[in-house]
This record gives sequence, C-alpha cells and structure tokens, in this order.
Amino acid sequence: MRSFFPFLGLALCLQPALAARPAPSQSMPLSMRPVFDTLVLPDAANIWRSGSGRPGPAYWQNRADYRIESRIDPDKAVLSGTETITYTNNSPDALDVLWLQLDQNMYRKDSRSWIAYPDWHPASSEGFVIERVALEEGGGEHPVPFRIDDTRMQVSLPSPLAGSGHGLKLRVTWHHQIPGLWGGRTAVTPVKDGKIYEIAQWYPRMSVYDDLRGWDTLPYLGQEFYLEYGTIDYAVTVPWNFTVVGSGALVNPQDVLSATERARLAEAARSDKRVLIRTPEDVLDPASHLARSGEKTWRFHMENTRDVAFAASPVFVWDAARLDLPALPAAKGQKAQPRLAMSVYPREGAGPQAWDRSTEYVKHAIEYFSSQWYPYPWPNAVNLGGHGAGMEYPGIVFDGWQDKNDMLFWITTHELGHGWFPMIVGSNERRHAFMDEGFNTFIDAYASQHFNHGEYAPKKDAEFAPETGDPAKDIVPVLTASDAPSLMMPSELVPEKYRHKVTYFKGAYGLMLLREKILGPDRFDAAFRAYIRAWAFKHPTPSDFFRFMSSEAGEDLTWFWRGWYFENWWPQYRLDGMTRITAKPETGHMKTSQTTPGQSATDAGNTIAIGVRNEGKLLLPVVLRVTWQDGTMAERIIPTEAWALHDRLSLSFPDHGAVKSVALDPDQGLPVPDRSALTLTPAEPARP
Repeated sequence: MRSFFPFLGLALCLQPALAARPAPSQSMPLSMRPVFDTLVLPDAANIWRSGSGRPGPAYWQNRADYRIESRIDPDKAVLSGTETITYTNNSPDALDVLWLQLDQNMYRKDSRSWIAYPDWHPASSEGFVIERVALEEGGGEHPVPFRIDDTRMQVSLPSPLAGSGHGLKLRVTWHHQIPGLWGGRTAVTPVKDGKIYEIAQWYPRMSVYDDLRGWDTLPYLGQEFYLEYGTIDYAVTVPWNFTVVGSGALVNPQDVLSATERARLAEAARSDKRVLIRTPEDVLDPASHLARSGEKTWRFHMENTRDVAFAASPVFVWDAARLDLPALPAAKGQKAQPRLAMSVYPREGAGPQAWDRSTEYVKHAIEYFSSQWYPYPWPNAVNLGGHGAGMEYPGIVFDGWQDKNDMLFWITTHELGHGWFPMIVGSNERRHAFMDEGFNTFIDAYASQHFNHGEYAPKKDAEFAPETGDPAKDIVPVLTASDAPSLMMPSELVPEKYRHKVTYFKGAYGLMLLREKILGPDRFDAAFRAYIRAWAFKHPTPSDFFRFMSSEAGEDLTWFWRGWYFENWWPQYRLDGMTRITAKPETGHMKTSQTTPGQSATDAGNTIAIGVRNEGKLLLPVVLRVTWQDGTMAERIIPTEAWALHDRLSLSFPDHGAVKSVALDPDQGLPVPDRSALTLTPAEPARP
C-alpha cells in the first residue's frame, strides 16, 4: 500500500508540478479552527511521565510476586488455594492499606456486575470465600483485618508499608466454585470424553497502585484487567488422569508426564511441524498416564508476568512444535526450558482445517509478532480449545474447540497478539480499551497478510472490516453514526453495539491510517517499536502514547489525535473543477479558460489547474492524480497543513493535452463517505 508523507509534494509527471495555491476568495470557516487548535491531553507530563511520552526520570512501579498452591476438586467443582504475595512498594508513598482484586465475586447475586450486566449471569456462586489473611514476618504469620466490597478486598496493615523499595509478604487462603459454562472467561466445559477446566482470574490479585490515581480499584464488571508485574510460581493438584497446561514453563515434567510424553516433547522442541504429545488414542487409554490413581501436582514458573491461567482435563489431545526464537536464560535453580508452540483440545476438535492446524497458527503468530514488533518474552504459547471464550492470558489463550478454517486462524492470532498488548505493554484495559483491543487488532491485520502468502487475508471478522474486508469502506458507517462513542470513552461505557466496531475496528484502523497514510511504514514502525521497548512491562496511558508517537516520529499529530481518538471525524474532499491556462507566444501573456465537456484543447498548452475543496474535519493527506489521454499521469499529495487557513486549493500541473480523468484518493484508501465527489472526467477529445 502507498505511503504518504504530509510534508512532501510528489509528482510522477515528466516535469515538476507547480505549487498549490489557495483560491484567493476562500478562507477556512470558523468551525474548522478547532481542528488545529491546541490539544490538552488528559494526563500532564511530569517527572514520572515525560513530555516525550517516555517513562520519566522518576518513573516508578510497584511489584507483586506470587507463590500459589492450589487444588481442583472435580466432584464439587471447587478450586482451593493458598498464596504468598511478596509485594514491593517502589512508590514514594507509605501505604497503610493494600487492595486486592477478587474477580470471582462478580458471580455473587449482590455484585454490581450482577445488576449491571445480567447477561453474564445465568447462574451464580458465592465468589471468593476468603478463609484467612495474614502477614508473614519474623518466621510466623500474623492475621490482619480485611474488608470485602464487591470485587475488591482492602487489607489493613498494622503499620504503613514504607516506599522506595520496602516490601512485605501477604498470605491469603481461599476457595471458590468454578463457574460452569455460564462463567464466560473461566468455565467447566463438558465434551464427549469428559470435562475441560478453563481456569482464569482464579486467585486474589494485587490491585495497581500508580502515579495516576494511587490505588486503581475499579470494580470488575466482566470486562478487562489492570495488574502489576512480577514472578509467579504456581502449583495445581488434580486427579491422576488430568493433563494441565498453563502460563509459563512446566518445571517438574518428571513428576507428571510419562517417559513417552517427555520424549515426544523433546522431539517437538526440535520440530517445525507439530508433534503429538498426547494422541486421540492416548485420551482413551489409562495406561498412557504416568500414574494410575490418586493425584498429581503440576508446577509452573513464569517471570515478568502480570497474571497466569491454566487449563486442566482428562480429555486433552496435546501437540506442540518448536518456536524459532532465541533460548531464554534458565531460571535460578532450574534447567533451561525449550520454547514451544502448543495446542490442547478434545478429540472432536481435531480435523485438517480445524485444530490440527492450531499449533501452526500459534507458531506463526508468536514468531511473526516477535520479528516485527518485540521479542516474545516467555517460554511457551498455548492455545486451548474449550468453551470458546476468546480470551487471552500471558502464555495461554482460551478459544473454542469448534473453531475452524479462517475463524480459528483469526481468533488464535488475535488472542495471542494480546501477548504484546496488554501483556507486554501493560496499559489499563479497564479504562482504555483501544490500547488493548485496538492495538492488538492492528498487528493482527498484518499477520493475516503475512501468513502463508495471505491464505486468510484480508482480515474480515467481527473485529475488523466485517462487511467487505476493506476498512476504508467498512468504517464509514461507524464514523458517521450519531450515537457512536469516541475511542477515548472509558471502556465500560462503550455500548456492546459499538464494542467491536469502535474499540477494535476503529482503534486498529486508526493505527493503519497513521502508518500508511500519514507517517509511512518506515517512520511508523521505528516509532512503534520504540514505544513498545520503552513501555514493556510498564503502564503507559493514552497521553504517553500520543506524546511518544509525535515525538519519536517527528510529526505534530495533534489534529489526528483529536479527530480520530477524541472525536469521530472523517475526511471529505471534493473536486472543484478544472481550468486550462494557455500561453500566447507572441505576447507572453496567459489566457485562462474553463474546460467544459466536449471542448477541444487545440492550443499549445501550458498548465491545467485543478480545484479541490475540503468539507471534512479529519484532514488526512490525500493524493490528487491527473491522467491524460496520452497515458501521462501526475500525482500530488495534498498535506494536512494545506488546509490550515483555507478550505479550497488550486493545484497546477504541466499540460499534456486532453485530460482523461482527475481523481482524489484514486486508490480508495481513505474513509471518505461521499466518493462521488472525488472523481472528475472531462469530456475532452484527444488532440490531433
């Protein structure tokens, strides 16, 4: 696709085109002045967040490390656990309380979510049952008081936790009912051979304390997340015939896998094609397991992560292939782990265009995003075929075992793309959904173009260009809808009607316009990669992103941030006639004539002038192309700045005889509602 640079005037004709001139009698209407006015971003630059959009010299971020022991009781569908949280306060503030997130409480009948989003709740539970909260200090445990409010728990500390790197250990014991199919993102899913346990948001997690709001304690209503980073070691005890896959690396394979399974995993670590670790036949064969009775405990380790999730079941077909990525350093006291793309799914999910290809899709997504944007930081990437929540967690994603063909590719790629946004670049999903779903959908669209010579391109699903696959065409009804929210609308205030259309589609297409029509791929890609590096495992805001891209790319993008993110503006240009200017050789004077249909241009031509009018507020750079009957073609790029003081321009070109056509945006890459205004076909006969 064409790259447009607003400060260049590119002409493809044989002679240089003359400069564009505003029509002398026209000036920009007063209503256009806000387009170029100063934009005050929501968050001011300071010592923590710089004017360049980078973390400031005093940027700080707290840390939460977890050690979790858990157990699933399949007879009661209860998950119980004990966790030790090592919490480090790097802020300049002393903290007299701690806040934790209790997402399972959304299933209580007295929760805010129960009333606000009844569709999530065909059944209920008691949510988290907190059995004990204590501080670990001096070799012992000391219970501390806590209070629960909806999906949040406040822990009162006996003395404030000092800042600047001081820490504490908090021990929490809990249990909760595992939601059934009604659970959405965490569920128990029945299939032909048994049940699949999809376990997420399953342990009390620290809320974020940051420089923007202090404790960020938005209630969980069923949307997204905002979490601290750390190292998580977790153990899951399950019946002997269960297979468990989860975030991070399995660190005790000798305790839970048979010799055959371990040998197959070693083979997969050397193979670019999938290797079956557990076959469909193994699912039906009890002898394929290491144990024959009792329970097994699976242990996982993951560094620099904000969360972990896992899946457990006796029904899993399991396959894997190597990720062609550099090896990761071994964790302290552990062996180096191979890096694997994995898939687990029930037998009925298998098929040549179904889950047989899942690991191929996983491998492509992780390797492509790593090479294009930022290296994948974790050992494994797992795709689970289960209930079909379409949900992402670091290192593992939950998809549907019935997915196949293009939909399986798109959902797999999208959910794994969340590994970059917001798992690596840790934006606040509960407040700024476009930095999560929009950014991810943007990188997904290019992954569709890249995979297997465009086998599943263009991306065309509920998330992006759902009608035709052409985003410039499909976005127009969204931009012109009077009730559509802006991208800056807080996440949970976006109506379901517009959640995909605005948050995903418009959020992604905005970056595509910035890359392909405003900055060009070279400038955009370099700036976007630098943004990811600067904010990897940190907490950027929209203001940080806007400042960073403007500064790093070297472009004042105020008009674009305002028009696309804070407003729902669109571009609308119109061709405003063509004038031929011919020279009188004997006098050197110029004669101007308006070209009319059927007119013959027989005089030796000098120039033609094309009138262009702006009628929109999103002033994207636009190409003007003139094509003559003799095949000569010339193009000019009209930059955004051309409209700063005028709504009408006149652009001149060296004449080459009869004009065949004049077109604005000839490649139809801009989201212009009225395209009939962009073409002009003078009915001129060819010159003799």
